[in-house]
Amino acid sequence: MKYLFIPVIVAGFFLSGQTTAQEKLYPNMFPLEDVQLLNGPFKHARDLNLKTLLQYDTDRLLAPYLKEAGLKPKAESYKNWEGLDGHIAGHYLSALAMNYAATKDEECKRRIGYMIAELKEAQEANTSVYPAWGKGYVGGVPNSAQIWSALKKGDFGPYRGAWVPWYNVHKMYAGLRDAWLYAGNADAKDIFLKFCDWGIDLTSAFSEEQMQRMLDTEYGGMNEVYADAYQITGNQKYMLAAKRFSHQMLLNPLSKGVDNLDNKHANTQVPKAVGFERIGELSGDQQYKNAGSFFWETVTKNRTLAFGGNSRREFFPSVTSSIDFVNDVEGPETCNTYNMLKLTQDLFRVNPDAKYIDFYEKAMYNHILSTQHPQHGGYVYFTPARPRHYRVYSAPNEAMWCCVGSGMENHGKYEDLIYTHRHDSLYVNLFVASELNWKQKAITLKQQTVFPEEEQTRLTVTGGKSNFTMMIRYPNWVKSGAMQVLVNGKQVLIQQQPSSYIAINRTWKKGDVVDVKLPMRTTIERMPNVAEYAAIMHGPILLGAKTGDEPLRGLIADDSRWGHIAGGKKLPVDQAPIIIDDEIASISNRIIPVEGKPMTFKFVNEKIINPEKSLVLEPFYKIHDSRYMMYWMTLNSQQYVSYLDSVASLEKEKLALQNRTIDFVAPGEQQPEVDHAMQQQNSRGASAHDAFFREANNGGYFSYQMATNSQTGLALFVKYWGAEWGNRDFDIYIDDQKLASVKNTGRWNLSAFQTEEYKIPDDMVKGKKNIRVKFQALPGNTAGAIYYIRLLKN
Repeated sequence: MKYLFIPVIVAGFFLSGQTTAQEKLYPNMFPLEDVQLLNGPFKHARDLNLKTLLQYDTDRLLAPYLKEAGLKPKAESYKNWEGLDGHIAGHYLSALAMNYAATKDEECKRRIGYMIAELKEAQEANTSVYPAWGKGYVGGVPNSAQIWSALKKGDFGPYRGAWVPWYNVHKMYAGLRDAWLYAGNADAKDIFLKFCDWGIDLTSAFSEEQMQRMLDTEYGGMNEVYADAYQITGNQKYMLAAKRFSHQMLLNPLSKGVDNLDNKHANTQVPKAVGFERIGELSGDQQYKNAGSFFWETVTKNRTLAFGGNSRREFFPSVTSSIDFVNDVEGPETCNTYNMLKLTQDLFRVNPDAKYIDFYEKAMYNHILSTQHPQHGGYVYFTPARPRHYRVYSAPNEAMWCCVGSGMENHGKYEDLIYTHRHDSLYVNLFVASELNWKQKAITLKQQTVFPEEEQTRLTVTGGKSNFTMMIRYPNWVKSGAMQVLVNGKQVLIQQQPSSYIAINRTWKKGDVVDVKLPMRTTIERMPNVAEYAAIMHGPILLGAKTGDEPLRGLIADDSRWGHIAGGKKLPVDQAPIIIDDEIASISNRIIPVEGKPMTFKFVNEKIINPEKSLVLEPFYKIHDSRYMMYWMTLNSQQYVSYLDSVASLEKEKLALQNRTIDFVAPGEQQPEVDHAMQQQNSRGASAHDAFFREANNGGYFSYQMATNSQTGLALFVKYWGAEWGNRDFDIYIDDQKLASVKNTGRWNLSAFQTEEYKIPDDMVKGKKNIRVKFQALPGNTAGAIYYIRLLKN
């Protein structure tokens, strides 16, 4: 469907009292209030999340907004990711609004009203106190006045020195939109549109070149919210703004079917693609449509793990660096999947293809549901795919990561895509216990199931009478010819293939029953570009196995800067359980159910090297507070001896280096450089040879603050590329004392990585908890490129 008629519709958005805001902004979706979850894992998650949300202090969340507006905060701001103060409040507002829509919880409504009143006061104060740049501003970005006033004049210095200001304010744009969209707060809509006008005015004098330079820094989904503002008002200025906030670096290649995502920060790109799709949906612009659609295709098919997540160390790996999914513990980030599900939902609204729901279901069960702790409700940032590693969780009022913000929302909108409608058809997309009130048709429907613990679902018309087509999804994980649908006990002839919809048109009435049989099978799914590793799936559900509780350091994270990373000991991958099988594709013959335990399995007649005492396969979303297997090394009988010898040798070297490491920096990567308080001049970060680097030119420098743990007897480990061109002579300093003069000009002439260790005299580090390591280029030379830095024990 092409939504070229939208501008006509939006002009009358507020004339009808019969349609909710959700239906106006997202055609074909049922309002959350019209879909009620019944007992099951998703209702448990939603209810637990609501309880968790209400433990947060709204005054602490609002403090940055009042402070930046020159008002007195009513409480101390949360300790935030140095420079990202304010980013959680918008997510929180969205989460309250979604939960209010779904549950009508009065405390959610009260908090929304309170936050909107405070934000309105902050917006009015900014307009009054900062007339030159602040009319309509309502952000909590630290040093807002300095950053935005300079940026409006075309001075990018303070903007570049801050941590992702547009990303930060985008969260409040979305929160205000959602407070209107889901909770009906009219003041929120007014604040939102004034905030949109602020952004337009701030950048109105920018050339296209300046806009694109600004967008080189992560900016969240600013193009999406401007597209939403256009749909709300019908005012073309917002569509123009949405296109101006679209990054051509990504838009142009994607629109031509070119994947240029290697080594790009994943969650910087996904929100851009969400915006591309929204612009395409609302304007009919084919370039934007193509870009949003192709992004989804290439990420879900080529860059996504079996549980629906993507990225490692927050970046999309290249083909050759995909082994990092095994080597690293910073696996797929929850925010990425949060945004991929938004993109999936948007694409499905326009084109209700079952392939979108196949992915949505996989990611919803295996990633999103799994990232909430089922007892205390904490959120997960990284989900390691490394064998026998683990995840850590946030605690309320601490650890205010980005994935805490998106996590607040994730568990409040499970109702979103269970059912949708289009023309005269009702789509049954997900097999989740729930009740639907289709007001337009005066029909109520109840879905009873404990899927995936049983391979069926039952749909009962509980009220009303109406003629329409019921579209029942035939999922891609059911074999061709295996699905069964019965209407009032009579079997429906099914000619469709998996990943499609079965259409049943009739006059439906109270008492009609539809039984759907969903036979699941066990399959394997290879790790992208790493064929030696495979995940085990049963239907759409990833099966994992607990592998012990060797020290789970930081299981519940504190406020420390790296608390979101499961930093406990890495266990050798060559000593993890390894499956030896010449016919791994037929693994279902060697996995059997455990009697009396639904969705629980064990291996039989399968050769496993390094077997645990008891390897029980269960849904990954149920595994918590434990090390686990998600991916298994799977080798045939010819491979395993030579391959394991090679793996064991490399693993021994890597772990020996890891055990010596006190601190490390990955130059060129956004997060590690922020974490280590980088300073630089005439320096740039980029990627080459499937790795990131930083270098400084012609007398420039870059430096990092690194922790010593108050130890002496240290060495600096530096990784270089062995075939650099040009003059590469530079000095290395420790707190302004020269450690070494490096002469790398024409040194190796070998296309391979080279490493060096520089012993650090004890008097340079004695009595110090931190040191600053500086790489200073000589005149006419380049310092670097530096690909990795470690501070080691000798």
